[in-house]
Amino acid sequence: MRSSPKEVRRTVVVDCYAGKRARKALREIEDAYREMLREMLEYALEHGASQSTLHKVFYERFRERFPWLPTRVVKGAYRDAVRRAKSFRELKKRGRTYSEKPEVKRVTITYSDSQDWRLEDGVIKLRTHEGWVELCYKAHKQLRRYVYGGWRLASELKLRIAGKKILAYLTFTKGFEVAYEPQNVVAVDVNENNATIAVFNYGVLSEIYRVEMALGKIVVAYAERRKRITSGNSTKTREVRKRLKKLREGERKLDVLRKTAKLIERLAIEKRAVVVVGNVNGRAKERMEGSANSKLRHRIHQWSVSTLMKLLDEKPIRIEKVPENGTSSRDPFTGFLIRDYEPLVIRAAVRGLKRVRVVKTTLRVARVCGRVVERDVVGAINIGLKYLNSDGRPVALASTGTHDVRAMLVIPHGGATPLTVLQVFTDTIKYR
Repeated sequence: MRSSPKEVRRTVVVDCYAGKRARKALREIEDAYREMLREMLEYALEHGASQSTLHKVFYERFRERFPWLPTRVVKGAYRDAVRRAKSFRELKKRGRTYSEKPEVKRVTITYSDSQDWRLEDGVIKLRTHEGWVELCYKAHKQLRRYVYGGWRLASELKLRIAGKKILAYLTFTKGFEVAYEPQNVVAVDVNENNATIAVFNYGVLSEIYRVEMALGKIVVAYAERRKRITSGNSTKTREVRKRLKKLREGERKLDVLRKTAKLIERLAIEKRAVVVVGNVNGRAKERMEGSANSKLRHRIHQWSVSTLMKLLDEKPIRIEKVPENGTSSRDPFTGFLIRDYEPLVIRAAVRGLKRVRVVKTTLRVARVCGRVVERDVVGAINIGLKYLNSDGRPVALASTGTHDVRAMLVIPHGGATPLTVLQVFTDTIKYR
């Protein structure tokens, strides 16, 4: 058994309300902050400057221009400028920018140190040129969980003015000691409509979970709804904007991804396992988009694999990334090359709390040495084997005895549901 320290960071957004004096002070700070940010961002892009360089060049200049501005707001602008410059350079290398210089549209005021702000008794107190002002925030369950759950409030505070409302971004940190067995692995293969999870106990495959996220179907459905709303209408009209605002595609997808990440976290903690995922970055998505038509390119662009990776990184579990290339093209039990997969649709009746509904599962299967293998299952197993077997041996089960691997279908809104229809998975990985 091994252990490693990990610091987890969580950001909580709270709605704040303030009086006229506080709003006036924050708007004056926002105007000065925007002006500083534009100058520093332009300099950082031209010279590749760091925070320390920006401090040497701009600190005295801005102190003379804005002597009333809190010092640590100037320092917060350094961080903001460097982050924006780094993001713009990365996007420009990938050909994803549409202008020579980044535009400063939205401004988020950054207080870099807790000496100029504090959280007290239902209010956030800020130091401004008008003195200390108070922002009354609306507490919610998530905020209470972190405030009273042993989490430490970070020193950085971000504020964004949205009309009469002010959004405050509070960051909490907590240190964990992650205990894990290196041979226990939870391998995750993320696809457009599902995430397939292969669980290894001491290097031996034991369980398969198929999480039906249906994110691709959600993307297509909402694209059609937006098309119907905007067909023959201008998006500038009030009625069209109102109908588009009611669409909650992002919230639905995020809810499914959070439940999927929670399942992976539960498996990793129960098994004391390492979570191994395929390393699918932005450049890999761009290569896939390059040869696709407009509809497929939209679906790939909306593929939420990066969001799931971010959610997993925020969990108190150990994460390892391995290359994903070739994981679906080779049989994990024999090492034979799989040349082609055929579609197979399975339907099953699932009894819920109020009614029975039909669940349709689309599989892609192939025959190898008389056995049926499923593509997503093969991908998940091979991702785990890439981490377990440094020499690349295609061994997922022990060399002797008959092994039946339990397969589970997971519907994020309904929990884990074992179905007899998934016997095809068990047949896939029954091995003597």
